[in-house]
Amino acid sequence: MKKIIASVVLLLISCTMSFAQCAMCRASVESTYSDGHYLNGSGLNTGILYLLVMPYLLVALIAYLWYKGSRKEHAQKMAVWQRMKKISHS
Repeated sequence: MKKIIASVVLLLISCTMSFAQCAMCRASVESTYSDGHYLNGSGLNTGILYLLVMPYLLVALIAYLWYKGSRKEHAQKMAVWQRMKKISHS
């Protein structure tokens, strides 16, 4: 546990500021801002948010389908167990 905490602290301390834009995207945004057109920059931000949300939605959908399937399977097992219990008491 101490190794994990030390690794996380070291990672956070050694983290440097980075810009997560490619050079072409950055140049495009900077040129549109200097021209007074802010729509391209907001569109780029919307696209980034869209790309950010999609993996989380896919994971949530898979988790929901898995949960729904496991509940259905559990209900079927319980029904069989109750029938077996009813038969054994007869």
